[in-house]
Amino acid sequence: MGKEARNKARELRAAQVAAEQRRRKRMRLFGWIGGLVIVGLLAGIIYVVADAMSDDDGGRPTGELVVPANADANGAVVVGQANAPVTVDVYQDFICPGCGAFEQANGSELERLVNEGKIKLALHPLGFLDEYSQGTRYSSRAANAFATVADRAPGSLLAFNKALYVEQPAENTKGLNDDKIAEIAVKAGVPQDVADAFKDRIFEPWVADSTEKAFKAGIKGTPTVKINGKNYEGDFTAPGALTQAIAAAGGK
Repeated sequence: MGKEARNKARELRAAQVAAEQRRRKRMRLFGWIGGLVIVGLLAGIIYVVADAMSDDDGGRPTGELVVPANADANGAVVVGQANAPVTVDVYQDFICPGCGAFEQANGSELERLVNEGKIKLALHPLGFLDEYSQGTRYSSRAANAFATVADRAPGSLLAFNKALYVEQPAENTKGLNDDKIAEIAVKAGVPQDVADAFKDRIFEPWVADSTEKAFKAGIKGTPTVKINGKNYEGDFTAPGALTQAIAAAGGK
């Protein structure tokens, strides 16, 4: 090999070495950046999970499952005479706008039918829409308050149920905090000591269990209404429509 050829070979080898060094440097840089991306993603995931599991108003329900008084095996609080000729099941979520419209249209009429002994009302307070309250789990917290009143001040339950819908927050907001829920309860006739117990979250495990039972029973949305076990397919908001369906089922 001549001198010129040897020089060219050395130059080529030097260029190859330099290229390999640059390649390795890029790989280290990409690996470092990739590591940062992975760390960032992991941090984001951890944050989202932590945010979902805890908030200003408390985390996921923990502790013993305590069943409120007057609750049945299907996860409903029952109001009315046991021998009433018609049973009306209402599956509801306190941040559900359709449930608010249903209560406005039918709440007073259902209460009248309960008081007259014509229906037994089974109210299922659910946590279906917890994800629509910016991490505060408003649906479950409101349902826990409802269950607390059912257990300790049942005479005020329907009034409190109505009041929660009068003050219903919009979906995709944080909902009402515990103090506001307690304030609403007291104005509806719930004793202060009962309202103060909302923060103890005694019945949140029951709410979670009731919500799971509703899913397993095929309930896909709220409000869902059943009359003597059969789905009510009529207009939820048409005045008198639900009352007529109840009368046709024997609740005259």
